[in-house]
Amino acid sequence: MILITGGLGFIGTHTARALLDLGESVVLVQRRAPEVPAPLAGEAEGRLVVERADLTDRAALLALGDRHKITGIVHLAGSMPWPVGAHEPVEGVEKSVASLLNVFHAATEWQVSRLGLASTIGVYGGVEAPSPLAEDLPLTMSAGHPIPTFKKIGELMAGHLAETSGLEVVNLRIGAIWGPLGHARSPFFLLPQLVHAAVQGAVQGAAPDPTSPAWGAHAGDGGDLCYVKDCGRAIALLQTAERLRHRTYNVATGRMTTNGEVAAAIRRAVPGADVELREGRDPAGPGRDLCLDVTRLREDTGFEPAYDTGSGIADYVSWLRAGNAR
Repeated sequence: MILITGGLGFIGTHTARALLDLGESVVLVQRRAPEVPAPLAGEAEGRLVVERADLTDRAALLALGDRHKITGIVHLAGSMPWPVGAHEPVEGVEKSVASLLNVFHAATEWQVSRLGLASTIGVYGGVEAPSPLAEDLPLTMSAGHPIPTFKKIGELMAGHLAETSGLEVVNLRIGAIWGPLGHARSPFFLLPQLVHAAVQGAVQGAAPDPTSPAWGAHAGDGGDLCYVKDCGRAIALLQTAERLRHRTYNVATGRMTTNGEVAAAIRRAVPGADVELREGRDPAGPGRDLCLDVTRLREDTGFEPAYDTGSGIADYVSWLRAGNAR
């Protein structure tokens, strides 16, 4: 069985679905009270197990290995001092590091075949190189946000522990992910806000206004936007591949998607949606034109995205209209 920390979260749920589709059994670990989401409901007994545990509690985590034969781990739980102010500073860092080390304790005790660790596209912040960005680019020692800060720390610690423990560790540098179960508003990119506004506007009979300054929208702005079902499948393929030749993989589409492309796809999926954007580009905006090189992912797993912008937005709109809009 493959254990997924944060297994009932946004990416975790879709990763679990993809692993189940590949014939694997999964143990989903969540700190909060477990409630199986709809995409995972109805699985045969024994293929899907949900457990509640706090990753800072090493004994509780290790006890899962007494109840289940765990052969691999995908560590997707946030486990970091974010948002700012949610934790006392030193305590927040201590919990973040302890959670990661406890996952490594479990991986070594259970002798898992592979440990996948969620990182982020944000680790490339400050890298002066043209897109698409490859995994072997040297990263800067600074970061403008707590998430890439702690993902960089995690990658460095993971590299040391992989070398000294003999574990196979894979860093998953995950791009901008969107789709069912995700937040309606992202602080990093515009797509979720546009889709939700279009669907809610159509329902309420009022056109959304994404041209207000709060949206910060330009038609030419964009980035590497990956539909969550593709993200989950990519992670599942990396976890189950017979052999991987690298320690770090970008999990993304490998192409830039502009807000203009998103708006056009929304108009097709939601006829009459009033999605107007500022013309041109905002070169000062964060993450503009950033996309990732996914050559390693394709070559080592055969992954290809199943969803383009249009089909992903159509699928997302259908999910929202099925009673999931909020």
